[in-house]
Amino acid sequence: MKRQHSLPLALIDSLLAAPRARGVDIGRVCDEAGLPEWCHLLEASDGGARFPLEDLGSFLITLWRHMEDESGGFLSHPLKLGTFSMMCHAIISAGNLRRGLLRSARFIALVSDDLKIKLEESGDEARLAFEWSNALDVDDAFLTTSMFIIWVRLSCWMVDRPLLLDRVEFQFDKPEYADEFDLMFPCRHVFSQKRNLIAFNRRMLALPIKQDSYALTDFLNHAPQSLLTQFRADDSVTAQVRRVLNDASAAADPDSWGHTTLTFDDVADKLGSTTHTLRRRLKEEGHSFQEIKDSLRREKALELLEHGELTIQQISDTLGFSEAAAFNRAFKKWTGNSPSSYRD
Repeated sequence: MKRQHSLPLALIDSLLAAPRARGVDIGRVCDEAGLPEWCHLLEASDGGARFPLEDLGSFLITLWRHMEDESGGFLSHPLKLGTFSMMCHAIISAGNLRRGLLRSARFIALVSDDLKIKLEESGDEARLAFEWSNALDVDDAFLTTSMFIIWVRLSCWMVDRPLLLDRVEFQFDKPEYADEFDLMFPCRHVFSQKRNLIAFNRRMLALPIKQDSYALTDFLNHAPQSLLTQFRADDSVTAQVRRVLNDASAAADPDSWGHTTLTFDDVADKLGSTTHTLRRRLKEEGHSFQEIKDSLRREKALELLEHGELTIQQISDTLGFSEAAAFNRAFKKWTGNSPSSYRD
């Protein structure tokens, strides 16, 4: 079974952690969902087992109905059935992505005391942070991952273009299946953090919402499967370009990272495209080659600052800046903070 069309057993075990802790008969849920083969896979406890994504939607719907809880039992109090649908209706007329995300945060605050969502902005960066209390003290990696996927997928659908993610931060420790996130989130992944959040380019918040209530009805009729597609590989042109640049920088000498980024012609050639076609397709998705390069440079700067091994001057040199002052100006524009204050 292809990896991009399936999920590993460990992630499914995380999905089932809360229902099991609450005494839910998982076998019965599998039977009601028409997925007896899931029972066999779960009972076999085969570490290499993978679960087809095409079945995940029907399983989740059955589980939520069985528990009368759209959080799947992870929150202290249930999220009543229909919560997500009503939230979508509340935000579809918001006008732009910023107001839509702010409305979603306010809506969740009205219906749940257990889940908090916060939109933050600084410099060129926007951050959407998620907070909940893990009352059952169970593995909530699936909940975190699905929260990210739902809000990213919903945002992409509303503005009708891919969301250029800079990084995702997870509170949980790096799992054995961490490479699965390379397909889901084509950006930097940071584990064992204080908060769960997704970070992306702030300018995307001003993008207009292009969908309406009629389109929303169709979208919701196909949910959650319409949202779960993000569990598959992000095959947008933006993500493909980012992967090519990431692979090139990973293979390069770290001491000359800023000087080894491929040219636009190189990337087009690696993707089997002409420069004209690649530039047009990026523009259709609302992004540019320079923007993608800047995103990677910013995340590399954050990574080097967090490791704390290099001086500001050395980081500036590594990233290819002409002088430390230029790096300081760029970093402050990116994050709203100076490199030294970020490190502190």
